[in-house]
Order: sequence, then structure tokens, then C-alpha cells
Amino acid sequence: MIEIRSRHEINIMREAGLVIAECHQSLKDFIKPGITTMQIDEFVEDFIRKHKMEPAQKGYKGYPYASCTSVNDVICHGFPGSQRLKDGDIITVDMVTLHKGLHADSAWSYAVGEISDTARKLMDVTETALYKGIEVSVAGNRISDIGHAIQTYVEGEGFSVVRDFIGHGVGRKMHESPEVPHFGPPHKGPKIKKGMTFTIEPMVNTGTYNVSVDDDGWTARTADGGLSIQYEHTLVVTDNGPEILTKL
Repeated sequence: MIEIRSRHEINIMREAGLVIAECHQSLKDFIKPGITTMQIDEFVEDFIRKHKMEPAQKGYKGYPYASCTSVNDVICHGFPGSQRLKDGDIITVDMVTLHKGLHADSAWSYAVGEISDTARKLMDVTETALYKGIEVSVAGNRISDIGHAIQTYVEGEGFSVVRDFIGHGVGRKMHESPEVPHFGPPHKGPKIKKGMTFTIEPMVNTGTYNVSVDDDGWTARTADGGLSIQYEHTLVVTDNGPEILTKL
């Protein structure tokens, strides 16, 4: 069942999303060569808690950290740890806030120092793909129109869209209906309606879209060792189109 959010619930999610947006903005200056992914996780947890919210990923299905830090060939769910970022790395930081019983969810990606032309194009294409998906998230369209817009654009740029991980409804729970694939044919699936809240979070690879999961059961990598990047926003469907809740 797809939940339709009340104005009150949307206002709370907007507050939760603003903290995420502010945290990502602060990470732009914090992330640099030499810091560890654990330092990033500590930064994220401190930031969220200072704003009187909970880092909802911590403890979710046993996940032990406040954020996911996915570097280079890691698609998503990368564990923070002792890994030091170096010049040329790319990293996605994913976080979820819990505020007054409601969630907001966003991942953003960062260049560490000077990166390759391929990595820069991958970042630019993936961010653009996110917004192409958001553009068609209007009442009356179908959920699959989102994935079709993303896949068509990404593959036209010579990259691939991950199939194993998709967007999702978000609200009282971190993951709710509907499922939001980033690939597939148009005009399928649930109709998009005013008051729906969900994430769009394309993960895009330089090579194959196939995935390999580490022994920790979480860390998902590209099967061919190629680069991967992700951008994600939480949005609400309004009479005036989609409103991004995780943006300044």
C-alpha cells in the first residue's frame, strides 16, 4: 500500500531533509585527501545528533554505522573504516534522518582532489540522471516513467544503470512502497499521485551493471571493478510538480 502524506507529515520530512542537505553541504569542505571514511561517518552522526535527530541507518537490520561511505568501485552500502581517501578517489555518502517519527534519505557524491575525466563525467551524468527522473515525477505519470528517463539518458552517455538496488517510498518507515527502479519501459507500475513521498537514487557504473557483494553482506561493488557513483533525493509530489525535500 502506498501512503499519501499529510501536510503535517510533509513539513516534518522537510525539516529532516533540510538537515541532510546541510550536512552534505558541510561535507564538501570536510572531504579531502587523507581523511578516513570513519571520520566522515563520525562527522555525519555528530551533525545529525546536534540537530536533535537520529541517524536512522545506524542499527537498521544490523547495519552498524550512521552513514554509508562508498568509494570508487563500491556501488552502495560501503562500511566506514580506516580507509584513507586519496587524490583521485570518488565517494558517495548516504545518510537517513529520523525526525518525529518520519524519515528523509539522501546520498551525494564527492570528488577527492583531482579526479579523472571519466570519473568526472560519471559524476555529472549520474547527477543529471537523478534530475531527469525527478522531472517526470509528476501526478498522472507512472513510476516506471522515472526509470525509463534515467536509463535512456545514462545508456546514451555510455554508462550502465544498476538493477540490484532501487529507489523506494519513504515516510514512517525508511523503506516503503512503491519500489522505484531506475531502468525499464515507460508507462508501467503505480500511478504517481499528489502526496506520495519517495526516493530516486540512480547508481551508475562505467562498465557492467552487475554487482558483487563483500563477505560483510553489505558492501556492494561493481562486478568488473569499474567506477560507480550515486546521487539520491527524497521528494514529495505536489500540485506544482515534485518538491525535493533534501535540498537547500
